[in-house]
Amino acid sequence: MFALDLHTHTRFFHGFTARSTPFDPVGSRALGVVAQLRDLDGVALTNHDYYEPLSTDPVVRVPGIEVTTTRGHVLVVGPDPPRFTRPERLTPEETVALAHDRDCAAIIAHPYRNSTVREVDAPFDAIEVNGKHPRTERWVRQLADDHGLPLVGGSDAHYPVEVGRAYTRVDAEELTPENVVAAIREGRVEPRVGTHLTDRLVRRFYRRVHEQKRHLQTPAWLDEAPTPGVGRPPGEDDD
Repeated sequence: MFALDLHTHTRFFHGFTARSTPFDPVGSRALGVVAQLRDLDGVALTNHDYYEPLSTDPVVRVPGIEVTTTRGHVLVVGPDPPRFTRPERLTPEETVALAHDRDCAAIIAHPYRNSTVREVDAPFDAIEVNGKHPRTERWVRQLADDHGLPLVGGSDAHYPVEVGRAYTRVDAEELTPENVVAAIREGRVEPRVGTHLTDRLVRRFYRRVHEQKRHLQTPAWLDEAPTPGVGRPPGEDDD
């Protein structure tokens, strides 16, 4: 069994859309160091709309890309993700087809933040429990049950300190991109959410940011649902 963060970014900022920057090698190395400190075995590099094969020593790198589709973000993870995609050009259906053509898994990212990908009828391989919004986990589990899909975990880290705040337990004999894809498709994965003090503090920060941007959403099947962040998730006490 391996611990793998399936959603990470190599830069501390947005901008420079869909292309690499000189900072990316520094960010990828920092991700690897922090991942090892948090007892992870590997990370998937999933930058927005581009993939660069960078080192994540001392942990295993799994190739990936976060595709900005016409309806939200989809993670494409596996041995041969596309090196570049144009933001908001591909539909979710086209993104899934692209992922499968390249022997990769297609994962619905943060389904209740600024996305309607969850409403698309396409052969996704999994749904993500996102480390920025673990309070949506109950909703995400219901969504996964409705679609008959496995759950994975990813931190959505843009800063190294965020790595591992959510991650995936992968049942495989060897940690390779091919084995990760097979484990996802066969349901030999399960999400985990970190409860360290830094995890909790960073989540509070992102919750305020996304609430101000009005990016947070609720399931259609809830008549009256609190926005993610109202109340306390199981296992977390007040600071």
